[in-house]
Amino acid sequence: MGEEKGLVPYSNNHSHCFKPFISPNPITSFNPVQRFPKIDNTAFISQFSSVIGDVTIRNNVYVAPNVSIRADEGTPFYISSNTNIQDGVILHGLINIRISYRRKRYSIFIGNEVTIAHGALIHGPCYIADNVFIGFNSIVYTAIIGKGAFISYNAVVTNGVRIAPNRFVPPGANIDSQEKADALSPVPKDDKEFAKEVQRVNQEFPASYHLLFGKKRCSCGYAYDE
Repeated sequence: MGEEKGLVPYSNNHSHCFKPFISPNPITSFNPVQRFPKIDNTAFISQFSSVIGDVTIRNNVYVAPNVSIRADEGTPFYISSNTNIQDGVILHGLINIRISYRRKRYSIFIGNEVTIAHGALIHGPCYIADNVFIGFNSIVYTAIIGKGAFISYNAVVTNGVRIAPNRFVPPGANIDSQEKADALSPVPKDDKEFAKEVQRVNQEFPASYHLLFGKKRCSCGYAYDE
């Protein structure tokens, strides 16, 4: 997608994140080129969260505390606009296994207005379409999640399954076959409304946290005002 407007490689001049925790990937035999995250100036990366390697984060993305976005093995990652990634979420991927989207290949691709709730694990290769809700402590690994799907808390979606748009994965479900995925029901109205409300709340956070913390950062990563 090239050098998109508003995206710049991470540098020491950025003020939208806590600098000690944003870094290029380490050089390894399987990933010999260092690549830096590209983070839109309107995104907010909270304290003690790590963003490592070839990661693109678009406008108004909110990354809560203690998130690990680690593109040091599977790579690249792409996180689209207005997505929120909540406390304790992990993003990681397998080496040299990717999904294709718009003629590019990604370890993890996350669409617009996605919610990834507290403690979830997103492990590539996977594709998550727009307006998806991924619940607390759930796992998405080697899967394609259709637009508007709702994955409830403690659920697992894996084994290369495709979740159709607007389908509901119940709490604690293990969707490890396409047969199980095809049998899922539509998202209930109450859960759709819940997902919309979570989006509404979290889309306010990036700008609000920028105002709260100020523009300066000390060497330990804390923000402060003069």
